[in-house]
Formats: sequence, structure tokens, C-alpha cells
Amino acid sequence: MKTSFSKRVALLGAATLISISVSALPTVAQAAAPQCTPPAAVVSCQGVTSDGAPYVMQVPGNFNGTAFIFSHGYRYNVDIPAAMPLIGGYKVTNTPQPGPLLAGNDTSVMKYMLSKGYAIFGSGFARQGWNADSGVATDVELINTFKTQFPTTKKIVAWGESLGGFMTQALAEKHPELVDASASLCVETGSIEASLNVAGDFLWGIKTFFDPTIKGGNYSAGAAGYAEAMGDLGKVFTVMGKLQKGIGIELATGKPQWPDTTPATITGSALAGIPSRSALLLVGLMAGIPTQSAHFDGTTGPGSVNSSTYTGFALAGSPALAILENGVQSAALGVLVTYDVEQQAGGAIFDNTKTDYTSRVASDAQVFNAGLSGATATGGLLAYVAASPRAAASPAALTKMRALLSHTGKINVPTIMMNSVNDAVAQGGNIEWVSQKYAAQYEAQKVANLKAGKPRGPINFLPVYVAPPAHYTKFDATGLPVTSTPAVSGTGHCNFTLKQYTTVVDLLASAATAGKFPQMGPVKSAIRKMGAIYDPNYEPDLLKFYQDQQG
Repeated sequence: MKTSFSKRVALLGAATLISISVSALPTVAQAAAPQCTPPAAVVSCQGVTSDGAPYVMQVPGNFNGTAFIFSHGYRYNVDIPAAMPLIGGYKVTNTPQPGPLLAGNDTSVMKYMLSKGYAIFGSGFARQGWNADSGVATDVELINTFKTQFPTTKKIVAWGESLGGFMTQALAEKHPELVDASASLCVETGSIEASLNVAGDFLWGIKTFFDPTIKGGNYSAGAAGYAEAMGDLGKVFTVMGKLQKGIGIELATGKPQWPDTTPATITGSALAGIPSRSALLLVGLMAGIPTQSAHFDGTTGPGSVNSSTYTGFALAGSPALAILENGVQSAALGVLVTYDVEQQAGGAIFDNTKTDYTSRVASDAQVFNAGLSGATATGGLLAYVAASPRAAASPAALTKMRALLSHTGKINVPTIMMNSVNDAVAQGGNIEWVSQKYAAQYEAQKVANLKAGKPRGPINFLPVYVAPPAHYTKFDATGLPVTSTPAVSGTGHCNFTLKQYTTVVDLLASAATAGKFPQMGPVKSAIRKMGAIYDPNYEPDLLKFYQDQQG
């Protein structure tokens, strides 16, 4: 397998981590009233909230009274040195963003909204990084500022992506009086602890099997901790590149190839006879990383469908390469968010001292038996995991982290949540966590209404999933997988089409006006036409963190 393949995989994995903004505004340290352009086709206003968050408002001349407040996703809270592979040269920014962007900074979604008479507005937030608490406070102030500036506003729709989706759900839970409908896209739900558990498990697994010098958390305070986190980023990118190259050799020759940073406890034991791809796949299964990715579907191989090459790649190679491709995103973001939240909490926040990884992968081990190289190899790898030193959190830091804003899962206004089935950062189980909460909420509402002689009430929560086609892995003339193409629909983080965004916009606007979604027939038809699924019977696995809690 060519060296350039690892670069392409890593580049695609890192590409979605950086939030790009619409226009530049300087950070101002005091509140500033909106400064607006003269009346025109679109009135544009800029200002700063009382906490120092710059914002932008755009209101079309045909404003219909419905305004959308957008909360952008996670942005790094530290500069990334230019020498860092893939994401180097990043500078902290709090540029405001009033809506989602398509690939290449395409503003078509926002243009569509303005053409329909919807106003759009959003901030850059006062603090970057994990900022859900301050972000919700900024949104509350900004909604009030917008309504004061534009008193003909009738309805407010809140929506956001990734961390912004987390904020949006929290806003609708805490301040339903301010929001008439909401959408959380590519969203992580519940708590920051649940989300970081995925990245923490994956980083710990990479460290344990492939490079014990990776710190993976418990970073020092100040400049020393920053250096440690940057060092971990470099090591993670390096070891993933080595794994990619080694997996290519393993698939071509059948001979195990472990990175040269692999601990001697593996290379000097019988485990060295197990392919490194099997260990990588196990690490992904332990953490709950999807086994389908932007370019690997887990079902397709090169050559004839009935050939051993085709079957061997589909069963043994594709799941591991999907973990590799998805893992770049999860690991890189995991290092940076862990560092970020640890600095806020004052100590180590990841703890797997009581995690039973064997139980976690019990059912998956059967499904991915070939990729894991059989039951004996799986048992040996799991025994190594069980005997390896664990990471312990600081009790005080855990307490502080758990005091950060979290969700109850209650639905107060018509709400859409939409995730890709194979999002490496925001797995479908995030939406399922809310779905289970809403099922209980709706049942209680229905019983109470029927007892009072009232209709059972509308369904006000739509869990929407974007799924990939059954087969999408492509190969070149030499049999190598092609990874230079864009991520297919149903994979990647916040990888949605213009049609998907605009359909969500129109459903939200309708629900905000009516106080409920239209009848389910038209809703299902609209979702199907935009290339997604609304199926109340579809239940993706919960995050491993929540599965552990349920026993």
C-alpha cells in the first residue's frame, strides 16, 4: 500500500475538525449594541454581547418573522503550531457564524434561508473549546438582543452543529420560553463525560498497544501541559500512519506488521504473531468507533465478488481501515478536548479502572471474528488489555467536569436531531439516548392526556439518520482503495447536503409556527427525499459509557 494513502486517510480524518467562519470580526472586550447597515435586500448587523462574544445578524427585506440562531461546533481553544502535521497553523478565532457551511466555505444554506424570508444570526462565543455553559448564556442574551433590534420577530428557531448542537438542546431544555423549535445536528448528547469516554478509550487503546509514550490525558498545567498535548497529537498522527502502512503489508503478505513503537510486552510475546490490524480493530470496538468510514464500507473488496481477495479485504481489512480513518478524527479531537476540559477541571478526567472491555466487545467479537483473527487471537488481545495499567481520574476533577452543563433529554419544543450513521465523533447512539428519554416522556404525556379526555398529543421529536449505501469502497487498477474522493453521505462529521440542511430548515420553520410538526406522512416523505431515514424502530447502540451504566 502506498505511503500517500496514509496521508490521504489522515487528511480526510482531520479535515472536519476545524470550524471555518463566514466573516471576520475583532474580539471586543465589552458589550456593544448592534451596528447595522442601511435598509437593503439584507440588513447586516454586528456587535458584541456582554461576555465579549462577537455576533452577526442578517435579516432579509422580506423578513417573515422567523429567525434562526445558529451555534457553531467545537473550535480549538489553543493555537496549533505550524509544524504539526495536518492541522498545523491553526489560530484561535471567535469569528461569528450565523449558519452552517458546506464544503469549501459554501454559504448556500444561508443564502437559501435568506431567500425564503428567514433571518439568521449567531455568535463566535466568548470562549473557544468546550464552552457549553458560556455558550448557552451567550445565546440567551443574543436572542433577546435580536428581538429588541427586530421587534417584528415572531418565532425563534435554535439550531447548531456538534458542540453547537449540544448547546442547542441545552438551550431548549433550560429556556423553552425563548425557543419555538430546535435542531441539533451531528450532536453529542448527555454529558461531556460520555463523549470524552469514547476518545479516552480509543487513545488509551492506541497507547497500550502501539505507543506507550503517548500520555493520553492527565496533562500538566500551563505551558508544560500544552507541550504534552501537542506532543501527543504528533505521536498519534505518526502511529496511525505506521499502522496504515503496516496494515497494507499485512493484507498483501499475511505477515503481521506492528509499529516500531509497539511495547516489548507485545513484540516479545505470542501476540506479535497476531496482525496489528486485529489489535486496532479491537481498540475501535472497545471505544465504540464505527467500523464503516468515509471510504471503507466493510462489505466490499477488490476484484471478483466471489474471490478470496474480495472477501478477505471486506472481512479482515475494511473494518480495521475504517477504524483507522475514523480514529484519526476521534484521537485528534480527543487529545485537544481532553486537554481543554482538564484545564477547566484541574486534573485528569478519564478513568477506565473499572471498565470491563471484554464485556464491551463480547457481541462484536463474534460479528468481527475474521477481522480479529479468530477467537484465540481475540482472547489473547483481551487478556493483554485486562493486564495493562489503567488510567485513573482525579476525584476533584471529575466532580468539576460533571458540574459542567449536561442534558436531561427532555423535549420541550419540536426538535430534530440528525446524525450520520457512521459519524466518528458523534455516533448515532447519542440520538438514541435522547430517543429513549423521549419515549418515556411521550408515554407519560399520552397517558395523562387520555386520562383527562384529551388527544394523546403530537410527536415532537424526530430522530433522523443519514445512512451510506451498502457498497461504496472504490479501488484503483492495482487493487488499492481510493480515498481521494469526498466522504460519502452517512459518514464523516457534520457531512450533510444542501438538500438535507434546507429540508431541516423548512420542517423547523413549519413546526415553530404550528407548535408541532406536520403530520408524519409528509414529514417522512420529506426526510426520505432528502436522503435520510426517520424510523422510530431504528435503535443504534448507545455509547459504551451509557451501556456500562445500564449493566
